[in-house]
This record gives sequence, C-alpha cells and structure tokens, in this order.
Amino acid sequence: MQRTNLAHSEHLVAIDAEALRSRSRADFVYDSLRDAIWEGRIPQGERMREEEIGNALGVSRTPVREGLKRLQQRGLLVFAGRSLVVAELTRQQVFEVYAMREILEGSSARFAAQHAHAAEVALLYHLQEELAAAPDDALELTKLNRKFHRAIYEAAHNQYLLQALDTLNDSMALLHNTTFRMPNNRRDSDDDHRKIVAAIESRDPDEAERVARAHIQRAQRTRF
Repeated sequence: MQRTNLAHSEHLVAIDAEALRSRSRADFVYDSLRDAIWEGRIPQGERMREEEIGNALGVSRTPVREGLKRLQQRGLLVFAGRSLVVAELTRQQVFEVYAMREILEGSSARFAAQHAHAAEVALLYHLQEELAAAPDDALELTKLNRKFHRAIYEAAHNQYLLQALDTLNDSMALLHNTTFRMPNNRRDSDDDHRKIVAAIESRDPDEAERVARAHIQRAQRTRF
C-alpha cells in the first residue's frame, strides 16, 4: 500500500480556529479524523502517525492520543502489530451494519413523523432540495446526504436513538466508497428522500418508516 502523508492538507481538514475554541482539542482531532476516514481521504489500512496528525491539525500529541483512543473505542481504528490503522470491515460486518441501519433509519423516520416541528420539516425540505440540485460530486453529495439524514435523526426527538445512530454511523464511515457513484442511484435516492419528507410532513409514521427502510435496502443492494 502506498503510504499516505497525513501532514498534507488534502488528507485532513484545514485548521479551524473557531472549532478549536468551541470544543476540546481531542474532540477536534476525533471529528477531523472521522470525517477524513468517511470521505476517503484516509484509506482503510492506513497507519495513524501521531506526530503527522498533530502537525496537520495544529495540536499537541496529547489530544491526538485521546482522539485516536476514541476512534479505536468506536471501532474505526484497530491494532495491526504495534500500530493503529484504519479498520476494514468484512463482508459479514457490512451486512450486519446495513441490517442495523435499516432498523434505526426506519425508526428515526417513524419518530420524526410523530414528533417533528414545522421548522424541522421545512429544514428537511430545504436539505432535500439542496441535495437534489447539487452537482455530481460524490464527496459533496455524501456530505449533504449526511446532513439530510442527521436532520431526520434530530427531528425524531429521541436521544437514545440518536446515540445509537451516531455509533452506527462511525462504522458507516468505513464504507466511504459512496453509492452515489453508482449509475441511476442518485435519481432513486432523491426520489426516496422526497417520499420520506412527504411522509414526515403528513404525519404518517408507517409510510415514513417503510420508505426509509426501503431506502437503506436499496443502498445495500447497490453496494453489493
């Protein structure tokens, strides 16, 4: 495997001074590395080098160690010999992740149909339209898609479901080869998103859950 130089800015997000002020440096490291893994800027099997990460993010090695420890606890990093590397899911693990995602995404859409405020429904429509109108850039589409689904989770108003989805989505970060790259998948995905939002607005939890689960089933079929 070709070595990735984490010190280069194309692999990690640019230093965000406001982010460093508003949260701990360990959180900043964790979020930055998680997003870089999700977006494919750090590949599976890549070794995590504390000094390079610290230099790239402008922090000392102590918060880097804390961030790496959290990533390991969440299953994003594993030991290969004496080094921490980005984990790689087996085929069976991918099936298991999608099985749980179908249940949790369906539940979040159901709860959103029951509990979403008018402003949250309006936000979902805005994000859905923004996603549908976005250019065919897989990385940008992935970011917008995450924002859209996150808005559904928050509209569900269930903190325990939100925690479970946060943990699950850490595992999803290891599947950065996005299905938006697949032919026709974007059109089908946009159609699913419209149906989910319409069901939430109509206060139809059964339909919202049905479409959300079908949406995840389609994503799994596309990947395999």
